[in-house]
Amino acid sequence: MMRQYELVEEVATYNPRVDEALLNRAYVYSMTKHGGQKRASGDPYFSHPLEVAAILTKMRLDDATIATALLHDTIEDTDATRAEIDALFGPQIGKLVEGLTKIGRLPLVSQEDKQGENLRKLLLAIADDVRVLLVKLADRLHNMRTLYWVPVDKRRRIAEETMDVYAPLAGKMGIHWMREELEHLAFGVLYPDDAGVIERRLAERRATVGPILAEIETELSERLAESGIAALVTGREKKPYSIFTKMKRKLINFEHLSDIYGFRIVVDSPAQCYAALGVIHTIWQSVPGRFKDHISTPKQNGYRSIHTTVVGPRKQRIELQIRTREMHRVAEYGIAAHVLYKDHMSRGALELARDSEAYAWLRQTIELLSDGGSSAEFLEHTKLELFQDRVYCFTPRGKLIALPPGATPIDFAYAVHTDIGNTCNGCRINGHPRPLVTPLQSGDEVEILCKAGAQPPSAWHTLAVTGKARAAIRRANRETDRRKFVRLGQQLIDNEAARRQLREAPSLALAAERLGEADAEALAHAVGRGTISAGEVMSALGLERAEAQAAVNGFAVPIRGLGTDLPVKFAPKHSAIPGDKIVGILSPGEGVTIYPASAGEVLAKVDPQRWLDVSWDASATEGALYPAAVRVVAANQAGALADIAGAIAAEGANIDDLAMTHSTAQYREMSLHVEVRDRTHLSRVLDRLRGLRTVAEAVRVTH
Repeated sequence: MMRQYELVEEVATYNPRVDEALLNRAYVYSMTKHGGQKRASGDPYFSHPLEVAAILTKMRLDDATIATALLHDTIEDTDATRAEIDALFGPQIGKLVEGLTKIGRLPLVSQEDKQGENLRKLLLAIADDVRVLLVKLADRLHNMRTLYWVPVDKRRRIAEETMDVYAPLAGKMGIHWMREELEHLAFGVLYPDDAGVIERRLAERRATVGPILAEIETELSERLAESGIAALVTGREKKPYSIFTKMKRKLINFEHLSDIYGFRIVVDSPAQCYAALGVIHTIWQSVPGRFKDHISTPKQNGYRSIHTTVVGPRKQRIELQIRTREMHRVAEYGIAAHVLYKDHMSRGALELARDSEAYAWLRQTIELLSDGGSSAEFLEHTKLELFQDRVYCFTPRGKLIALPPGATPIDFAYAVHTDIGNTCNGCRINGHPRPLVTPLQSGDEVEILCKAGAQPPSAWHTLAVTGKARAAIRRANRETDRRKFVRLGQQLIDNEAARRQLREAPSLALAAERLGEADAEALAHAVGRGTISAGEVMSALGLERAEAQAAVNGFAVPIRGLGTDLPVKFAPKHSAIPGDKIVGILSPGEGVTIYPASAGEVLAKVDPQRWLDVSWDASATEGALYPAAVRVVAANQAGALADIAGAIAAEGANIDDLAMTHSTAQYREMSLHVEVRDRTHLSRVLDRLRGLRTVAEAVRVTH
């Protein structure tokens, strides 16, 4: 166990102005408070906060963070209080310790909603001061290193939590070495058999390729030196968990992996990075498609390096990373590299951390908290963001937009601005019109075309890849649905008032108060959703029901078809088109479903209280197309289907769907959904079909 003076000396190696008194007080206070407490291994409990502090000294963190590491369990596990910590160590350290106490009580492997809410609390706790996260990650790392002593059931839960949350968080913050170790330790617990097999295979491969790796390292160093480039060349082996995930992702076995070993080349300047790349590509043949320049286009966590793969000696495929010493420091320590002590710093460590690219991701994720989505939605967004890598695209003005692999122009539009995404109705990729579902590639220039007043279709939610886009689409759809339900509710109330022949408009504000709704709009929304009936509104106002009247078109809700400003949908198996007599069925929470009046068997099973008088809005349906189900029996001969399609097109109609339902040697029966304007238009289509020599029968299907 590290002694008190050894801890101070370790910090002094990178911070000559170390606050020895602060660290000594924290050391003694924590050791005293934890007293005779023991860990599951039987070691003194104080060994844990001391090891956490030691991990953070390796990351060269500031005095306040080291002191917080020593104190991080005192409020939770001893009789220490926040007030006492504030008095002895200052409110800054007190706040850090309290933040760690709160997130230490959050189980992150639980039911989805609870897990999402706990993850939300965790990110909020670290949003104010990223040092809370750094201490928590070091705390988790030491707990994983000593996980052997924990009961098996608890061991697995901790490993799952580490793999799902803490390892990706370390990666997102750019702390590469810590992410790898956390993944490695959790992998051994969650998949012990797979981990053991891969470890054995690596040991066998190591014995075989060891001489080759030494040869490559020597040749690289000599060739770079000959070109006047002073470089540190080191070999590295891919970690077992990384090998495991690649084997699963690409469905290959261990023998087919060609990039288990790689080399890192560290030079003095960015210019030397590109010079070294030129030397390497001169010596060995590069592998097409395996070059990435993260110096000119850094990763979201601030990582910068050149990646290339070449075919080296004995046809051995070699991965190489080329970076400067500063880039290497950031690659290893991530956001922690921004809170190191430097004599010339004029701003605090926290301000430096807030300027980093890694912290930008955290800020963007926290912004989602204000969107009002469910905890499950927040969890979905955060997990997507934690695990995804990036492709890099550009706006026409040259702004760089980072997106996950598989992202589409829909995701790009929402990454630029939510309003751009909501009103997007087309795009150009590299100057050419492309579908909005086109997967984007790094380097694409994307121009988003917008239409004023447009709203995102609900289907976009399943097409979007980024959590931000999905959340924005859901939010826009919720707002659109709310407006539709409010409008429907207002119309239903107006119709009920007209039926009762009221001389004055009913006071919806008063009705809302009596029915427990916030205001008139909330009441209209409840009526539109079917949770309150228009009759209940009248009863709440003491307005007696008038004598039953026959439905009058003037009192019917006007239906404008799909895309309407009311929550309306057509029954899928009972298509209705303008000219049909129709009935509306109000389903709580779903809006109005339109049936043709001919669907008597279905309508007879519905509570009459849910029936609505509806009518076609002639002014709004003009020019719109509606699907009508048609059955066609045609000759089983070449050209018959072309005749049918031509006849339908000649009448200005469109085939929306077609399926062959029965076939014999002489005839084929097919089911079509033909988009028409109204009953008259459909009659013309059917007459033209019946006039074809190849068609024996063409009829409309209404059920």
